[in-house]
Amino acid sequence: MRDYEIVYIFGPALEEEQVTERLDRFHGLLTGTNGGEITATDHWGRRQLAYEVEGQTSGYYVVEHFRAPGEALPEFERALKLDENVLRYLVVVNEGDLPTTPVPPRERREDESEDDSEG
Repeated sequence: MRDYEIVYIFGPALEEEQVTERLDRFHGLLTGTNGGEITATDHWGRRQLAYEVEGQTSGYYVVEHFRAPGEALPEFERALKLDENVLRYLVVVNEGDLPTTPVPPRERREDESEDDSEG
């Protein structure tokens, strides 16, 4: 089993309890016969989209972490694609924690201008 992270963007017409119902249905696909588990769920709520998606300018965001076998993902993603209230989603493999040591800022080259909006 691998660790995954998913970001869902649901349509803005859904209330929180409707989003939760859909999440429960999706969770069943991962945890049922596939033996996966949901490790964390974070409702970000309604947010403005960066650009219009399927005619919508806002969406309800949810971020989750889960553990599941890779064989469970095709059926899970198919269900997400078929749900007309899921505007977008992105599943990525969670390969561990981010490094805790800060990365030093990049040095500015002499040929780079201070204002990138010129010319």
